[in-house]
Amino acid sequence: MLRVNQLNMAPGCGEEKIREKLLQTFHLEPEELLEWHIFKRSIDARKKPEVFYSYTIDFSTKNERKLLQKYKGRLRPAARTDYQVPECQERFLPSRPIIVGAGPAGLFSAYLLAMAGCRPIVLERGAAVEERVRDVEKFWKEGVFNPSSNVQFGEGGAGTFSDGKLNTMVKERHGRNRFVLESFVKFGAPESILYEQKPHMGTDVLVDVVRNMRNEIIRLGGEVRFRSQVTDLEITGSRKKSINAVIINGCEKMYTRILILAIGHSARDTFRLLHRRGIPMESKAFAVGVRVEHPQKMIQVAQYGDKMAGRLPPASYKLTHSLENGRGVYTFCMCPGGYVVNASSEEGRLAVNGMSYSNRNGENANSAVIVTVTPDDYGAHGPLSGIEFQQRLEERAYELGGKKIPVQRFDDFCANRPTTKLGDVLPQMKGAYRLANVRSIFAEELAGSLQEGILAMDKKIHGFARPDAVLSGVESRTSSPVRVLRDENMESGVEGVYPCGEGAGYAGGITSAAMDGMKVAEAILRADSRAT
Repeated sequence: MLRVNQLNMAPGCGEEKIREKLLQTFHLEPEELLEWHIFKRSIDARKKPEVFYSYTIDFSTKNERKLLQKYKGRLRPAARTDYQVPECQERFLPSRPIIVGAGPAGLFSAYLLAMAGCRPIVLERGAAVEERVRDVEKFWKEGVFNPSSNVQFGEGGAGTFSDGKLNTMVKERHGRNRFVLESFVKFGAPESILYEQKPHMGTDVLVDVVRNMRNEIIRLGGEVRFRSQVTDLEITGSRKKSINAVIINGCEKMYTRILILAIGHSARDTFRLLHRRGIPMESKAFAVGVRVEHPQKMIQVAQYGDKMAGRLPPASYKLTHSLENGRGVYTFCMCPGGYVVNASSEEGRLAVNGMSYSNRNGENANSAVIVTVTPDDYGAHGPLSGIEFQQRLEERAYELGGKKIPVQRFDDFCANRPTTKLGDVLPQMKGAYRLANVRSIFAEELAGSLQEGILAMDKKIHGFARPDAVLSGVESRTSSPVRVLRDENMESGVEGVYPCGEGAGYAGGITSAAMDGMKVAEAILRADSRAT
Protein backbone atom coordinates (compact mmCIF):
# COMPACT_ATOMS: atom_id res chain seq x y z
CA MET A 1 0.00 0.00 0.00
CA LEU A 2 1.31 3.44 -0.97
CA ARG A 3 0.52 6.88 0.43
CA VAL A 4 0.39 10.23 -1.34
CA ASN A 5 -0.01 13.53 0.53
CA GLN A 6 -1.46 16.80 -0.70
CA LEU A 7 -3.62 15.56 -3.53
CA ASN A 8 -5.55 18.78 -3.94
CA MET A 9 -9.16 18.84 -5.17
CA ALA A 10 -11.75 21.57 -5.66
CA PRO A 11 -14.73 21.56 -3.25
CA GLY A 12 -17.60 19.44 -4.51
CA CYS A 13 -15.50 16.79 -6.24
CA GLY A 14 -16.78 13.30 -5.59
CA GLU A 15 -14.90 10.03 -5.26
CA GLU A 16 -14.80 9.41 -9.01
CA LYS A 17 -12.97 12.70 -9.56
CA ILE A 18 -10.48 11.81 -6.82
CA ARG A 19 -9.87 8.44 -8.47
CA GLU A 20 -9.31 10.10 -11.85
CA LYS A 21 -6.85 12.56 -10.29
CA LEU A 22 -4.97 9.66 -8.72
CA LEU A 23 -4.72 7.85 -12.05
CA GLN A 24 -3.58 10.99 -13.87
CA THR A 25 -1.03 12.02 -11.24
CA PHE A 26 0.81 8.69 -11.37
CA HIS A 27 0.04 7.77 -14.98
CA LEU A 28 -1.86 4.63 -14.09
CA GLU A 29 -4.27 2.65 -16.19
CA PRO A 30 -7.60 1.97 -14.45
CA GLU A 31 -6.87 -1.75 -14.14
CA GLU A 32 -3.56 -1.01 -12.39
CA LEU A 33 -5.30 0.65 -9.43
CA LEU A 34 -6.28 -2.27 -7.21
CA GLU A 35 -7.80 -0.34 -4.30
CA TRP A 36 -7.71 3.09 -2.69
CA HIS A 37 -9.22 4.99 0.21
CA ILE A 38 -9.03 8.41 1.85
CA PHE A 39 -6.66 8.45 4.82
CA LYS A 40 -6.96 12.15 5.70
CA ARG A 41 -8.80 15.20 4.39
CA SER A 42 -8.43 18.84 5.34
CA ILE A 43 -9.39 22.26 3.98
CA ASP A 44 -6.51 24.45 2.83
CA ALA A 45 -7.55 28.11 2.92
CA ARG A 46 -4.12 29.68 3.27
CA LYS A 47 -4.31 31.38 -0.14
CA LYS A 48 -7.84 32.79 -0.15
CA PRO A 49 -9.82 33.14 -2.35
CA GLU A 50 -8.28 29.90 -3.66
CA VAL A 51 -9.55 27.23 -1.29
CA PHE A 52 -9.36 23.48 -1.83
CA TYR A 53 -9.49 20.11 -0.11
CA SER A 54 -6.11 18.50 0.53
CA TYR A 55 -6.26 14.70 0.57
CA THR A 56 -3.93 12.02 1.80
CA ILE A 57 -4.72 8.88 -0.18
CA ASP A 58 -3.64 5.28 0.43
CA PHE A 59 -3.70 3.02 -2.62
CA SER A 60 -2.28 -0.20 -3.98
CA THR A 61 -1.13 -1.09 -7.49
CA LYS A 62 0.32 -4.09 -9.30
CA ASN A 63 3.90 -2.80 -9.18
CA GLU A 64 4.35 -0.62 -6.11
CA ARG A 65 8.15 -0.91 -5.92
CA LYS A 66 8.54 0.52 -9.41
CA LEU A 67 6.11 3.34 -8.65
CA LEU A 68 7.98 4.22 -5.44
CA GLN A 69 11.23 4.53 -7.35
CA LYS A 70 9.66 6.62 -10.10
CA TYR A 71 7.96 9.06 -7.72
CA LYS A 72 10.49 9.12 -4.91
CA GLY A 73 9.63 11.97 -2.55
CA ARG A 74 6.02 12.08 -3.73
CA LEU A 75 5.07 8.59 -2.59
CA ARG A 76 5.93 6.54 0.46
CA PRO A 77 4.78 3.24 1.93
CA ALA A 78 1.53 3.62 3.86
CA ALA A 79 2.33 2.94 7.50
CA ARG A 80 -0.49 1.96 9.80
CA THR A 81 -0.47 0.52 13.29
CA ASP A 82 -3.44 -1.69 14.07
CA TYR A 83 -4.36 -1.73 17.74
CA GLN A 84 -3.87 -5.08 19.42
CA VAL A 85 -6.72 -5.78 21.81
CA PRO A 86 -5.18 -7.28 24.97
CA GLU A 87 -6.28 -10.66 26.26
CA CYS A 88 -7.12 -11.86 29.75
CA GLN A 89 -7.83 -15.15 31.48
CA GLU A 90 -10.83 -14.44 33.69
CA ARG A 91 -9.84 -16.98 36.35
CA PHE A 92 -6.80 -14.91 37.29
CA LEU A 93 -8.76 -11.74 38.07
CA PRO A 94 -9.24 -11.16 41.80
CA SER A 95 -12.80 -9.89 41.16
CA ARG A 96 -14.97 -8.35 38.47
CA PRO A 97 -13.65 -4.85 37.72
CA ILE A 98 -15.94 -1.99 38.71
CA ILE A 99 -15.88 1.18 36.63
CA VAL A 100 -17.30 4.38 38.09
CA GLY A 101 -18.63 6.59 35.31
CA ALA A 102 -19.94 5.93 31.80
CA GLY A 103 -18.21 8.73 29.93
CA PRO A 104 -15.63 8.04 27.19
CA ALA A 105 -12.93 6.86 29.61
CA GLY A 106 -15.32 4.56 31.48
CA LEU A 107 -16.97 3.16 28.36
CA PHE A 108 -13.72 2.37 26.57
CA SER A 109 -12.08 0.81 29.62
CA ALA A 110 -15.23 -1.29 30.04
CA TYR A 111 -15.26 -2.18 26.34
CA LEU A 112 -11.68 -3.46 26.39
CA LEU A 113 -12.18 -5.38 29.61
CA ALA A 114 -15.39 -6.89 28.24
CA MET A 115 -13.62 -7.89 25.02
CA ALA A 116 -10.97 -9.58 27.16
CA GLY A 117 -13.64 -11.60 29.00
CA CYS A 118 -13.39 -9.77 32.33
CA ARG A 119 -17.15 -9.04 32.72
CA PRO A 120 -16.77 -5.45 34.02
CA ILE A 121 -19.50 -3.64 35.95
CA VAL A 122 -20.14 0.01 35.05
CA LEU A 123 -21.77 2.17 37.71
CA GLU A 124 -23.24 5.41 36.35
CA ARG A 125 -24.85 7.91 38.72
CA GLY A 126 -27.03 9.35 35.96
CA ALA A 127 -29.59 7.95 33.56
CA ALA A 128 -29.28 5.90 30.38
CA VAL A 129 -28.60 8.17 27.43
CA GLU A 130 -32.09 7.99 25.93
CA GLU A 131 -33.69 8.93 29.27
CA ARG A 132 -31.00 11.53 29.88
CA VAL A 133 -31.88 13.30 26.61
CA ARG A 134 -35.46 13.70 27.80
CA ASP A 135 -34.31 15.06 31.18
CA VAL A 136 -31.98 17.60 29.56
CA GLU A 137 -34.61 18.78 27.07
CA LYS A 138 -37.09 19.23 29.92
CA PHE A 139 -34.55 21.33 31.80
CA TRP A 140 -33.84 23.52 28.78
CA LYS A 141 -37.50 24.01 27.87
CA GLU A 142 -39.21 24.05 31.27
CA GLY A 143 -36.43 24.72 33.77
CA VAL A 144 -37.03 21.38 35.55
CA PHE A 145 -33.58 20.45 36.88
CA ASN A 146 -32.51 16.87 37.65
CA PRO A 147 -29.26 16.85 39.70
CA SER A 148 -28.39 13.29 38.65
CA SER A 149 -29.38 13.46 34.97
CA ASN A 150 -28.23 16.59 33.14
CA VAL A 151 -25.63 17.90 30.72
CA GLN A 152 -22.80 16.75 33.00
CA PHE A 153 -24.15 13.52 34.49
CA GLY A 154 -25.44 10.45 32.71
CA GLU A 155 -24.41 7.85 30.18
CA GLY A 156 -21.94 9.23 27.64
CA GLY A 157 -20.53 11.87 29.96
CA ALA A 158 -20.41 15.63 29.43
CA GLY A 159 -19.23 15.19 25.84
CA THR A 160 -22.61 13.80 24.80
CA PHE A 161 -24.05 17.32 24.87
CA SER A 162 -21.27 19.00 22.95
CA ASP A 163 -20.13 19.20 19.37
CA GLY A 164 -18.81 15.64 19.57
CA LYS A 165 -15.33 16.77 18.49
CA LEU A 166 -12.93 13.85 18.07
CA ASN A 167 -9.65 15.56 17.21
CA THR A 168 -6.89 15.22 19.77
CA MET A 169 -3.38 16.56 20.29
CA VAL A 170 -2.28 13.28 21.87
CA LYS A 171 0.50 11.60 19.89
CA GLU A 172 0.65 7.86 20.32
CA ARG A 173 1.98 5.02 18.17
CA HIS A 174 -0.05 2.04 19.35
CA GLY A 175 -3.15 2.60 17.25
CA ARG A 176 -5.44 3.62 20.13
CA ASN A 177 -6.67 6.76 18.38
CA ARG A 178 -7.64 4.81 15.26
CA PHE A 179 -9.28 2.12 17.38
CA VAL A 180 -11.44 4.73 19.12
CA LEU A 181 -12.58 6.21 15.82
CA GLU A 182 -13.21 2.80 14.25
CA SER A 183 -15.21 1.79 17.31
CA PHE A 184 -17.37 4.89 16.98
CA VAL A 185 -18.00 4.02 13.32
CA LYS A 186 -18.86 0.45 14.33
CA PHE A 187 -21.45 1.83 16.74
CA GLY A 188 -23.05 4.26 14.31
CA ALA A 189 -20.80 7.26 13.60
CA PRO A 190 -20.20 8.32 9.98
CA GLU A 191 -17.12 6.85 8.29
CA SER A 192 -15.89 10.36 7.54
CA ILE A 193 -14.57 10.66 11.10
CA LEU A 194 -11.82 8.24 10.07
CA TYR A 195 -10.26 10.74 7.69
CA GLU A 196 -11.48 14.27 8.46
CA GLN A 197 -8.76 16.46 9.94
CA LYS A 198 -11.23 17.75 12.54
CA PRO A 199 -13.74 14.92 12.93
CA HIS A 200 -16.97 15.38 14.84
CA MET A 201 -20.22 13.49 15.36
CA GLY A 202 -22.69 15.95 16.87
CA THR A 203 -24.91 15.40 19.86
CA ASP A 204 -27.68 13.72 17.87
CA VAL A 205 -25.32 11.02 16.53
CA LEU A 206 -23.49 10.58 19.84
CA VAL A 207 -26.69 9.46 21.55
CA ASP A 208 -27.06 6.43 19.26
CA VAL A 209 -23.33 5.62 19.37
CA VAL A 210 -23.28 5.58 23.17
CA ARG A 211 -26.37 3.37 23.40
CA ASN A 212 -24.96 0.89 20.86
CA MET A 213 -21.64 0.74 22.70
CA ARG A 214 -23.42 0.01 25.98
CA ASN A 215 -25.34 -2.84 24.35
CA GLU A 216 -22.10 -4.34 23.02
CA ILE A 217 -20.47 -4.21 26.47
CA ILE A 218 -23.49 -6.07 27.86
CA ARG A 219 -23.41 -8.61 25.01
CA LEU A 220 -19.77 -9.34 25.84
CA GLY A 221 -20.66 -10.14 29.44
CA GLY A 222 -20.39 -6.74 31.08
CA GLU A 223 -23.03 -5.01 33.16
CA VAL A 224 -24.11 -1.36 33.07
CA ARG A 225 -26.11 0.03 35.99
CA PHE A 226 -27.72 3.48 35.96
CA ARG A 227 -28.70 5.74 38.86
CA SER A 228 -25.99 3.94 40.80
CA GLN A 229 -23.84 6.55 42.51
CA VAL A 230 -20.79 5.47 44.47
CA THR A 231 -21.28 7.19 47.82
CA ASP A 232 -18.46 5.57 49.80
CA LEU A 233 -15.42 3.34 49.52
CA GLU A 234 -14.29 0.54 51.79
CA ILE A 235 -10.51 0.55 51.97
CA THR A 236 -8.56 -2.01 53.96
CA GLY A 237 -5.02 -2.12 55.29
CA SER A 238 -3.01 0.22 57.46
CA ARG A 239 0.39 0.48 55.80
CA LYS A 240 -0.51 -0.72 52.31
CA LYS A 241 -4.09 0.32 51.61
CA SER A 242 -6.23 -1.43 49.01
CA ILE A 243 -9.79 -1.22 47.75
CA ASN A 244 -12.21 -3.79 49.12
CA ALA A 245 -15.71 -2.57 48.23
CA VAL A 246 -17.83 0.35 47.06
CA ILE A 247 -21.07 1.57 48.59
CA ILE A 248 -23.80 2.41 46.08
CA ASN A 249 -26.51 4.97 46.80
CA GLY A 250 -25.66 4.85 50.49
CA CYS A 251 -26.98 1.33 51.03
CA GLU A 252 -25.65 -1.38 48.71
CA LYS A 253 -22.17 -2.84 49.13
CA MET A 254 -20.37 -4.33 46.15
CA TYR A 255 -17.03 -6.04 46.68
CA THR A 256 -14.15 -5.55 44.26
CA ARG A 257 -10.37 -5.51 44.13
CA ILE A 258 -10.27 -3.49 40.91
CA LEU A 259 -11.86 -0.03 40.79
CA ILE A 260 -11.55 2.32 37.81
CA LEU A 261 -12.38 5.95 38.58
CA ALA A 262 -13.67 7.54 35.36
CA ILE A 263 -15.82 10.09 37.16
CA GLY A 264 -15.64 13.17 34.91
CA HIS A 265 -14.66 16.70 35.88
CA SER A 266 -18.01 17.66 37.46
CA ALA A 267 -18.35 14.90 40.07
CA ARG A 268 -17.46 17.25 42.88
CA ASP A 269 -19.08 15.23 45.63
CA THR A 270 -17.11 12.18 44.49
CA PHE A 271 -13.85 14.15 44.61
CA ARG A 272 -14.67 15.06 48.19
CA LEU A 273 -15.31 11.39 48.97
CA LEU A 274 -11.98 10.37 47.44
CA HIS A 275 -10.16 13.05 49.41
CA ARG A 276 -11.88 11.96 52.63
CA ARG A 277 -10.88 8.32 52.00
CA GLY A 278 -7.23 9.19 51.41
CA ILE A 279 -6.99 8.81 47.63
CA PRO A 280 -3.98 11.02 46.75
CA MET A 281 -4.82 14.07 44.65
CA GLU A 282 -3.68 17.63 44.02
CA SER A 283 -5.12 20.87 42.66
CA LYS A 284 -4.12 21.90 39.14
CA ALA A 285 -4.37 24.80 36.74
CA PHE A 286 -7.43 25.12 34.52
CA ALA A 287 -9.25 27.96 32.76
CA VAL A 288 -12.48 29.94 33.07
CA GLY A 289 -14.27 32.49 30.94
CA VAL A 290 -17.27 33.10 28.74
CA ARG A 291 -19.00 31.77 25.63
CA VAL A 292 -18.90 34.15 22.68
CA GLU A 293 -21.34 34.03 19.74
CA HIS A 294 -20.94 35.41 16.22
CA PRO A 295 -22.91 34.82 13.03
CA GLN A 296 -21.64 31.65 11.37
CA LYS A 297 -21.70 33.50 8.02
CA MET A 298 -19.16 35.97 9.40
CA ILE A 299 -16.84 33.13 10.38
CA GLN A 300 -17.29 31.51 6.96
CA VAL A 301 -16.17 34.68 5.16
CA ALA A 302 -13.26 35.23 7.56
CA GLN A 303 -11.96 31.69 7.13
CA TYR A 304 -12.74 30.96 3.48
CA GLY A 305 -13.32 34.32 1.78
CA ASP A 306 -16.48 35.65 0.11
CA LYS A 307 -16.18 33.44 -2.94
CA MET A 308 -16.00 30.11 -1.13
CA ALA A 309 -17.92 30.85 2.08
CA GLY A 310 -21.13 29.19 0.91
CA ARG A 311 -19.49 26.20 -0.76
CA LEU A 312 -17.73 24.68 2.23
CA PRO A 313 -18.82 23.11 5.53
CA PRO A 314 -19.29 25.36 8.59
CA ALA A 315 -15.90 26.83 9.45
CA SER A 316 -14.19 26.57 12.81
CA TYR A 317 -11.33 28.52 14.37
CA LYS A 318 -8.77 28.25 17.14
CA LEU A 319 -7.30 31.46 18.54
CA THR A 320 -4.76 32.22 21.25
CA HIS A 321 -3.22 35.33 22.76
CA SER A 322 -0.49 35.80 25.36
CA LEU A 323 -1.00 38.67 27.77
CA GLU A 324 1.62 40.89 29.36
CA ASN A 325 0.42 39.74 32.79
CA GLY A 326 1.68 36.26 31.93
CA ARG A 327 -1.71 34.69 31.36
CA GLY A 328 -2.90 33.01 28.21
CA VAL A 329 -6.31 33.65 26.65
CA TYR A 330 -7.57 31.13 24.11
CA THR A 331 -10.67 29.76 22.45
CA PHE A 332 -11.86 26.32 23.46
CA CYS A 333 -14.50 23.86 22.31
CA MET A 334 -15.53 25.88 19.26
CA CYS A 335 -18.98 24.87 17.92
CA PRO A 336 -19.70 25.85 14.29
CA GLY A 337 -23.39 26.39 13.65
CA GLY A 338 -24.03 25.53 17.28
CA TYR A 339 -25.80 26.55 20.45
CA VAL A 340 -24.79 27.77 23.89
CA VAL A 341 -26.33 25.45 26.47
CA ASN A 342 -27.14 25.66 30.15
CA ALA A 343 -24.77 22.96 31.43
CA SER A 344 -25.54 23.24 35.15
CA SER A 345 -25.22 20.18 37.37
CA GLU A 346 -25.84 21.63 40.85
CA GLU A 347 -28.72 23.53 42.41
CA GLY A 348 -27.97 27.24 42.82
CA ARG A 349 -25.06 27.22 40.36
CA LEU A 350 -24.95 27.88 36.61
CA ALA A 351 -22.40 26.90 33.98
CA VAL A 352 -22.52 27.10 30.18
CA ASN A 353 -21.08 24.98 27.40
CA GLY A 354 -21.33 24.76 23.61
CA MET A 355 -23.13 22.17 21.50
CA SER A 356 -23.67 21.39 17.81
CA TYR A 357 -25.79 18.86 16.01
CA SER A 358 -24.21 16.75 13.29
CA ASN A 359 -25.32 19.09 10.49
CA ARG A 360 -24.00 22.19 12.28
CA ASN A 361 -26.73 24.30 10.68
CA GLY A 362 -27.37 26.80 13.48
CA GLU A 363 -27.24 30.55 12.80
CA ASN A 364 -24.33 31.26 15.14
CA ALA A 365 -20.84 30.02 15.79
CA ASN A 366 -19.88 29.88 19.45
CA SER A 367 -16.73 29.19 21.37
CA ALA A 368 -15.43 29.49 24.88
CA VAL A 369 -12.96 32.32 25.37
CA ILE A 370 -11.07 31.43 28.51
CA VAL A 371 -8.17 32.62 30.63
CA THR A 372 -5.84 30.40 32.60
CA VAL A 373 -6.08 30.29 36.38
CA THR A 374 -3.70 28.58 38.77
CA PRO A 375 -3.73 27.66 42.45
CA ASP A 376 -2.21 31.10 43.08
CA ASP A 377 -5.47 32.68 41.85
CA TYR A 378 -7.84 30.74 44.04
CA GLY A 379 -5.73 30.54 47.17
CA ALA A 380 -5.09 26.81 47.17
CA HIS A 381 -5.48 25.48 50.70
CA GLY A 382 -6.01 21.90 49.61
CA PRO A 383 -6.62 19.78 46.50
CA LEU A 384 -10.29 20.83 46.28
CA SER A 385 -9.66 24.58 46.21
CA GLY A 386 -10.15 24.80 42.45
CA ILE A 387 -13.58 23.21 42.78
CA GLU A 388 -14.56 25.80 45.37
CA PHE A 389 -13.37 28.58 43.03
CA GLN A 390 -15.51 27.19 40.20
CA GLN A 391 -18.52 27.00 42.48
CA ARG A 392 -18.20 30.63 43.55
CA LEU A 393 -18.18 31.75 39.91
CA GLU A 394 -21.19 29.56 39.11
CA GLU A 395 -23.11 30.92 42.10
CA ARG A 396 -22.56 34.48 40.82
CA ALA A 397 -23.72 33.49 37.35
CA TYR A 398 -26.84 31.82 38.78
CA GLU A 399 -27.75 34.87 40.85
CA LEU A 400 -26.96 37.29 38.03
CA GLY A 401 -29.20 35.47 35.57
CA GLY A 402 -31.94 34.64 38.04
CA LYS A 403 -31.53 30.90 37.20
CA LYS A 404 -31.17 31.80 33.50
CA ILE A 405 -28.02 32.15 31.40
CA PRO A 406 -26.67 35.71 31.86
CA VAL A 407 -25.96 37.38 28.50
CA GLN A 408 -24.09 40.59 27.58
CA ARG A 409 -22.99 42.42 24.43
CA PHE A 410 -19.22 42.74 24.07
CA ASP A 411 -19.27 46.55 24.06
CA ASP A 412 -21.20 46.49 27.34
CA PHE A 413 -18.71 43.95 28.74
CA CYS A 414 -15.90 46.39 27.95
CA ALA A 415 -17.82 49.27 29.57
CA ASN A 416 -18.75 47.14 32.61
CA ARG A 417 -22.46 47.93 32.26
CA PRO A 418 -25.50 45.66 32.02
CA THR A 419 -26.85 45.00 28.54
CA THR A 420 -30.39 46.28 28.00
CA LYS A 421 -30.75 45.68 24.27
CA LEU A 422 -29.21 43.17 21.84
CA GLY A 423 -27.85 44.02 18.41
CA ASP A 424 -27.86 42.01 15.20
CA VAL A 425 -26.38 38.94 16.91
CA LEU A 426 -29.15 37.11 18.73
CA PRO A 427 -28.35 34.35 21.24
CA GLN A 428 -28.79 30.80 19.98
CA MET A 429 -29.27 28.95 23.24
CA LYS A 430 -30.62 25.79 24.81
CA GLY A 431 -32.14 27.10 27.99
CA ALA A 432 -33.56 30.51 28.90
CA TYR A 433 -31.30 33.58 29.04
CA ARG A 434 -31.39 37.02 30.65
CA LEU A 435 -29.60 40.28 29.77
CA ALA A 436 -27.10 41.16 32.48
CA ASN A 437 -23.54 42.29 33.25
CA VAL A 438 -21.51 39.11 32.70
CA ARG A 439 -18.29 40.95 33.51
CA SER A 440 -19.34 41.24 37.16
CA ILE A 441 -18.96 37.44 37.56
CA PHE A 442 -15.18 37.74 37.45
CA ALA A 443 -12.44 39.44 39.40
CA GLU A 444 -11.24 42.48 37.43
CA GLU A 445 -7.91 40.94 36.41
CA LEU A 446 -9.68 37.99 34.79
CA ALA A 447 -12.34 40.18 33.18
CA GLY A 448 -9.69 42.54 31.81
CA SER A 449 -7.72 39.59 30.47
CA LEU A 450 -10.78 38.28 28.62
CA GLN A 451 -11.46 41.72 27.14
CA GLU A 452 -7.86 42.15 25.98
CA GLY A 453 -7.84 38.65 24.51
CA ILE A 454 -11.02 39.17 22.48
CA LEU A 455 -9.74 42.51 21.15
CA ALA A 456 -6.49 40.83 20.09
CA MET A 457 -8.37 37.99 18.39
CA ASP A 458 -10.16 40.55 16.22
CA LYS A 459 -6.85 41.06 14.40
CA LYS A 460 -7.01 37.44 13.27
CA ILE A 461 -10.75 37.22 12.56
CA HIS A 462 -12.22 40.57 11.63
CA GLY A 463 -15.44 41.13 13.56
CA PHE A 464 -14.51 38.89 16.48
CA ALA A 465 -14.66 41.94 18.77
CA ARG A 466 -17.76 43.41 17.12
CA PRO A 467 -19.79 45.45 19.63
CA ASP A 468 -22.86 43.21 19.45
CA ALA A 469 -21.06 39.88 19.82
CA VAL A 470 -22.92 37.96 22.52
CA LEU A 471 -21.08 36.86 25.66
CA SER A 472 -22.56 34.46 28.22
CA GLY A 473 -21.29 32.91 31.41
CA VAL A 474 -19.89 31.24 33.10
CA GLU A 475 -17.65 28.80 31.22
CA SER A 476 -16.14 27.05 34.21
CA ARG A 477 -15.95 23.33 33.31
CA THR A 478 -13.14 23.50 30.76
CA SER A 479 -11.08 20.81 32.49
CA SER A 480 -10.73 19.20 35.85
CA PRO A 481 -9.36 21.43 38.64
CA VAL A 482 -8.08 18.25 40.31
CA ARG A 483 -5.53 15.58 39.41
CA VAL A 484 -5.99 12.20 41.07
CA LEU A 485 -2.44 10.91 41.31
CA ARG A 486 -1.35 7.61 39.80
CA ASP A 487 1.93 5.78 39.19
CA GLU A 488 3.54 4.38 36.05
CA ASN A 489 1.19 1.39 36.26
CA MET A 490 -1.84 3.74 36.22
CA GLU A 491 -2.62 2.87 39.85
CA SER A 492 -3.29 5.36 42.64
CA GLY A 493 -1.74 5.28 46.09
CA VAL A 494 -4.50 2.84 47.08
CA GLU A 495 -3.92 -0.58 45.56
CA GLY A 496 -6.53 -1.57 42.99
CA VAL A 497 -7.78 1.99 42.36
CA TYR A 498 -7.13 3.30 38.84
CA PRO A 499 -7.96 6.99 38.11
CA CYS A 500 -8.44 7.89 34.46
CA GLY A 501 -9.98 10.29 31.98
CA GLU A 502 -10.72 13.98 32.05
CA GLY A 503 -12.03 14.10 35.61
CA ALA A 504 -8.85 12.57 37.01
CA GLY A 505 -6.81 15.19 35.15
CA TYR A 506 -5.33 13.02 32.39
CA ALA A 507 -7.34 13.92 29.29
CA GLY A 508 -8.95 16.85 27.51
CA GLY A 509 -11.75 15.67 25.28
CA ILE A 510 -13.71 12.67 24.06
CA THR A 511 -10.91 10.92 22.17
CA SER A 512 -8.11 11.52 24.67
CA ALA A 513 -10.38 10.40 27.53
CA ALA A 514 -11.30 7.24 25.63
CA MET A 515 -7.62 6.47 25.00
CA ASP A 516 -6.79 7.04 28.66
CA GLY A 517 -9.53 4.60 29.64
CA MET A 518 -7.95 2.08 27.27
CA LYS A 519 -4.55 2.58 28.90
CA VAL A 520 -5.98 1.81 32.32
CA ALA A 521 -7.68 -1.34 31.02
CA GLU A 522 -4.37 -2.40 29.46
CA ALA A 523 -2.56 -1.80 32.76
CA ILE A 524 -5.08 -3.96 34.62
CA LEU A 525 -4.68 -6.76 32.11
CA ARG A 526 -0.88 -6.51 32.26
CA ALA A 527 -1.02 -6.73 36.05
CA ASP A 528 -3.28 -9.75 35.72
CA SER A 529 -0.86 -11.47 33.33
CA ARG A 530 2.05 -10.77 35.72
CA ALA A 531 0.08 -12.42 38.48
CA THR A 532 -0.07 -15.61 36.41
